[in-house]
Amino acid sequence: MRRRGTGLWHFLTFGAPGITVYVCFVLAPIVVSFGYSLTNYNPFGPPTRFVGLRNYRLLMQDPEFLLSLRVTTILTVIVVVVPNVLGLAIAVLLDRRGWFYNALRTVFFTPVVLSTVVVSIIWIRLMADDGLINQALRGLGVAEPPGWLSDPEYALYSLGIILSWQMLGFCVVVYLAGLQGVPQELQEAAAIDGAGPVSRFRHITWPMLAPALTINTVVMLISAFKVYDHVQVITKGGPGTGTTATVAYNVIQTGFVANRQGYASAMAIVMLVIIAVACAIALKVLQRREVQL
Repeated sequence: MRRRGTGLWHFLTFGAPGITVYVCFVLAPIVVSFGYSLTNYNPFGPPTRFVGLRNYRLLMQDPEFLLSLRVTTILTVIVVVVPNVLGLAIAVLLDRRGWFYNALRTVFFTPVVLSTVVVSIIWIRLMADDGLINQALRGLGVAEPPGWLSDPEYALYSLGIILSWQMLGFCVVVYLAGLQGVPQELQEAAAIDGAGPVSRFRHITWPMLAPALTINTVVMLISAFKVYDHVQVITKGGPGTGTTATVAYNVIQTGFVANRQGYASAMAIVMLVIIAVACAIALKVLQRREVQL
């Protein structure tokens, strides 16, 4: 009995602070948001009343929300695929010893720690109609370069490029950590048996990078689905109507600009559920691959 009491006391001593923070800043806001989503809450509008699931039914018929869901899905696919593919390729090239390669690792990781506002402003200057990229294209003979951020056909994919550029360094570092954990004995044994570089990568290196792929995929998935800062600074949801408006951007606009906080809370809960389901599926599939390999 005394041992149980001692164990409980140790748990409360060491676990209570973390649990308290988690409950106050994660679980409590989710519960409050779900409560708001069942009402017509508007701090400057009519009296708050319970509306049940009406907000959720309206969401499924709201073309603006459905468009933002499509935009977010496209961005998520770009940000999950591009940094993973390029990050793996760059990590393989940087898996060397020496100050030069260490410096290159720092260069690639620097965008990750930069403020999203700083990154956004830099790319606004680069991708402007008279920016450096279009000036270079004109110098190469392109008479009418595309409006990267002003043309609805290019804006969303330009935003995806910017997000991928900023998150690339994270993928590179994770893959580098995975590459440095590959036993050299296996590589040397395979080389002695006559396996070439491609064969060694396919049968030894790639399988052992399965945990790194899982980490990168899940982190990129979460990061892409909750993008707001870049959209607000670079395009403000345009050009046009909702061309680059993500779900997170619509949540903020609906809740704090239109003051429809009950409706915005329903939108946020739907976004939370989609992220949770997508991450659960990705984890299950990728972790199963880890076990099989």
